[in-house]
Amino acid sequence: MRDWWQRNGKPLLMGGVLALAGVFGWQAWQKHEAAQAAAAGALYQQLLELAVTPAPDTTKVVDLASRLNKEHAGSVQAQYASLFVAKLAVDSGKLDDAAGALQAVVDDPADATLADLAQHRLARVMAAQGKVEEALALLEKPAQVDEFKAIREELRGDLLARLGRADDAHAAYEKAKAALSEEAAQGTLQMKLDDLAKEDA
Repeated sequence: MRDWWQRNGKPLLMGGVLALAGVFGWQAWQKHEAAQAAAAGALYQQLLELAVTPAPDTTKVVDLASRLNKEHAGSVQAQYASLFVAKLAVDSGKLDDAAGALQAVVDDPADATLADLAQHRLARVMAAQGKVEEALALLEKPAQVDEFKAIREELRGDLLARLGRADDAHAAYEKAKAALSEEAAQGTLQMKLDDLAKEDA
C-alpha cells in the first residue's frame, strides 16, 4: 500500500485538485455570465422604455446603446439597441448614421434573427441612399429564419423593379408569395405582381 501510494498518490492528488479547480472555475464563469446577462438586460430595459415613448430622447437612447455596446459588446441586447439607434437615425434623416449602426450588426450578428433583420433594414437604408445595387448584393443569400423569407424576397422584388428588371422582380415576388399563406399573399404583394403584369401587357 505504501509503495502504491508513493507511486500514485501525488498524481491522484494533483488530478483531484485540478478537477476541483475546474468545477469551481466553471461555476464562477457561469455566475459571471449570468451577472453580465442581467446587467445587459437591465440596461436594455431602460433603453426600451425610452425608445417606445411617443417622443424618445434620442441622446439618452444613443448613450444607453453606446454603453451596452461598450460593456456588453456582441450581446443580443447590445445589437437590438443598435437597431433602435438606427431607427431613430432614419427618423431624423441621418441615413449614414443608420447604415453604420446596422452594418456593425450585419458584420457580426449575435444570432440568425438579428442577421436577417439587420440585413433587411440595412438594405432598405441603402436603397434610400440610392445604393440599390449594393442593397441587392446584401440580400443575395437566402434568409436564415423562415419568417424573413417572404419579406426578403419582396424587398428584392422592389429593388429589381426599381432597376427596371421586371422579369427578375416577378421571380422574386413569386418566391415571396410561395413563402406566405394563400391569404397573406393576396395583399400588396399580389398588387405588385399585377402591376408588373400590366407593364408587360
